[in-house]
Amino acid sequence: MNETNMTQVIIETLNSIFSQFFTSIDTNVYSLLDELVFIGQDFLEDSYLEKLLGTSSSNGLLLIANSLLVGFILYYAISLLLSHITFSPQEHPLKFFFKIVLLGIFLNSCYSICEGLLFFTSSFSSAIREVGESILGKEICFSSLIQELNDSLILGENSFNIFSFEGLLKGFMSFGLFQLLFSYALRYVMLKVFLLLSPFAFLTISNAKTSWIFKSWARCLFSLLFTQVFISIILLITFSADFSDNLFSQLLYVGCIYALIRANHSIRELIGGISTSVDGQLLQLKSFLK
Repeated sequence: MNETNMTQVIIETLNSIFSQFFTSIDTNVYSLLDELVFIGQDFLEDSYLEKLLGTSSSNGLLLIANSLLVGFILYYAISLLLSHITFSPQEHPLKFFFKIVLLGIFLNSCYSICEGLLFFTSSFSSAIREVGESILGKEICFSSLIQELNDSLILGENSFNIFSFEGLLKGFMSFGLFQLLFSYALRYVMLKVFLLLSPFAFLTISNAKTSWIFKSWARCLFSLLFTQVFISIILLITFSADFSDNLFSQLLYVGCIYALIRANHSIRELIGGISTSVDGQLLQLKSFLK
C-alpha cells in the first residue's frame, strides 16, 4: 500500500467514524432538547417533587417553612416586648400581622404559584412556535431544526467529508447543539431546585434584612423560565431563513446555533439570574447572592 492509498484509507475511516457519530447524535440527542427546553405544567407532576415540597402545611418542606414562620412570629413578639425596655424601634404590630397573614397564604400556595408561572411561560413560548408553524408550515422545534440543517448541507452517508467546509460546519453545529443538551439539562435540574426553595424564598419576605434573597430567587427563577421564550424566538427566526446550500445561509445557521448557545447568557445580562452554561460559568453561582 503506497502513501496515497494509506492517506485515502485514513480519510475514509475518519469520515465514516464522524458520519456515524453525527448520525447517532442526530437520532438520539436532539429529540431530548425539546423535552428539556420547552417545559410545561407537567413539570410539577412528579410524585417525588410533590412529596418533597409537601401537599399541606403538615408535611414536606412546607412543614419546615411554616415552623420557621412561627419562629419568626415568636422572635417578633419577644423583640416587641423588649423594645419597651430598650426603646429600640420595631415594626408596627398591625402591619406585621397583615404581612404575616399574606405571607402564610403565599407560602402555602407556592405550588399553585409555581404552576401558574410554568403555565404562563409555556403558553407564551407555545404561542410563538404555533404562530411560526401556521406561517412557515414547519414545526418549530429542535428535531425539525437538525433535519433542515442536514438537508441544507447535503450530507449523505457516502458524501460526508469532515475536511470539507460543509463537514466542518456540521461538526460545529453538532458539538454546539450537544453543548446545549448539557446546558439545558442543568437548567432543568436548577429549575426543580428553585421550585423546591420557593417556600423558603417567600419566607424571607418577613424580614427586611432577608428580603433581598426573595428578589434574587425570583430573578433567577424568572430567567430560567423566560429562557424557553427567548429560544422560541430564536428558532422562529432560524426557520424563517432560506434553508439552502449557499455559503451565506450556512453561516447564518452557525450564527443561529451560537445564538442558542448564548441564549441563557443574554437573558442573564438582560435581567440577571443564574448561568446554566457548562463552559466554566458554573463558577458564577455566587451571582445568586448578589
